[in-house]
Amino acid sequence: MSNRTYLALFVPVLVAAGLLAGCDSSSSPNDTPSQVLGTAPEKSDSIFTGGGLFSSGKPTQQASLGVGVNAFLWRASLDTVSFMPISSADPFGGVIITDWYAPPETPTERFKVNVFILDKQLRASGVKATLFRQTQTSDGHWIDAPVDPKASGDFENTILTRARQLRINSGVPDQE
Repeated sequence: MSNRTYLALFVPVLVAAGLLAGCDSSSSPNDTPSQVLGTAPEKSDSIFTGGGLFSSGKPTQQASLGVGVNAFLWRASLDTVSFMPISSADPFGGVIITDWYAPPETPTERFKVNVFILDKQLRASGVKATLFRQTQTSDGHWIDAPVDPKASGDFENTILTRARQLRINSGVPDQE
């Protein structure tokens, strides 16, 4: 092969290696929802250490499930918001954002939910839900409306109850 052929093969490999080398957990504090909300996430390993790509160690339960947050909280959150259209879902960051949903019984009122999974453990402080509500005016415009302060807590409790059911059904023992 000519030098050009070697160069054409070597450059993409070098670029890929550079991109992989940049994948570590030293991101900006504003990059994760848990840090934005004022909770510190656990330090995770890069792909080159601990449970990473080149590790000879046994993968952890979380890594084997393919999500970066508590798998039971994640699945329970998805189950709980399943009646709403999902705008965005990030299992590694633990964020679910729904689109607006208008219940058929009250078409002039709509709701939106943001769910943040903040912990790898199944505990009450591991989930944060924020609810938004809008009402439609007579001229068809949507305006923000107050949400019952208890509603977010009730929503979080629904997620936690479902997560506990999923954990019991899976046969995985408590990790606390």
